[in-house]
Amino acid sequence: MDWRTEIGAARDRIAGHARVTPVARLALGGFDVEVKLEQMQHTGSFKARGAFNTLLSSEVPEAGIVAASGGNHGAAVAYAASKLGHPAHVFVPEVAGPSKIGLIERAGAICHVVPGLYADALDAARAHEAATGAMQVHAYDAVPTVAGQGTCFAEWEAQGLAADTVLVAVGGGGLIGGALAWFGGARKVVAVEPEQAPALHAALAAGAPVDVEVSGVGANALGARRIGEICFGLARGMTSVTVPDAAILEAQAVLWREARQWVEPAGSCALAALLSGAYVPAEGERVAVLVCGANPAPDPLS
Repeated sequence: MDWRTEIGAARDRIAGHARVTPVARLALGGFDVEVKLEQMQHTGSFKARGAFNTLLSSEVPEAGIVAASGGNHGAAVAYAASKLGHPAHVFVPEVAGPSKIGLIERAGAICHVVPGLYADALDAARAHEAATGAMQVHAYDAVPTVAGQGTCFAEWEAQGLAADTVLVAVGGGGLIGGALAWFGGARKVVAVEPEQAPALHAALAAGAPVDVEVSGVGANALGARRIGEICFGLARGMTSVTVPDAAILEAQAVLWREARQWVEPAGSCALAALLSGAYVPAEGERVAVLVCGANPAPDPLS
């Protein structure tokens, strides 16, 4: 697949729908890093890019849209569907929590809370799709989703990204899949996952996607039980690291204390690899970090 062409088309398609998010050079925890503040995207995460690209490149049926989500994808799908005039049903696991459930409902979707984790919500969403004919918008393992997320990195390069290496948090693989698809080896991409949700790390070790146990502070955003096939196909041989929950929470605190950016644990996960030493840059290596999610629980204004 010609991913750069796909991503370029997605960038043109979503222009005027997704925000162009700011970039900065920040001193964080003793490191000088380039950051892209993608948590300032609509509904607080990069997910709006893939949602808009999917809906704008598809024939949406009268039954509307259905999606399964840990929270952020559902909010983005709800927002995009509302803006484009489509009804939407979003299925989330209990672990999504009241903050993200409220965000989905305010964005305009009917939200269904399912016992269990993301995989259980996906099963329920597929049942709704089969029963109603609604269009499924997959959170990460679909070409329009990955191409949409790839626009984040195309945009970043257009904004003057100078780094040799980009650290990206991983859940199901849509975001890092977009990074790998756009950069195509021109820059080093490092996958960062919580130790308690290591879907890509486990797949790379096993040589194939495998199921993992999911828990911890990032579970409602980085809690995919199995990495997506598209991401795995792009990711073979890449650098992958995991970080403990304590490091993620410390990186979250550093972003607030030193940059006044209040993000959810998933949003600080990539930075945690740098601050904790899970990823150690070589001498002179220029490092960039994508900050990807701004929906902590509880909502600070709830």
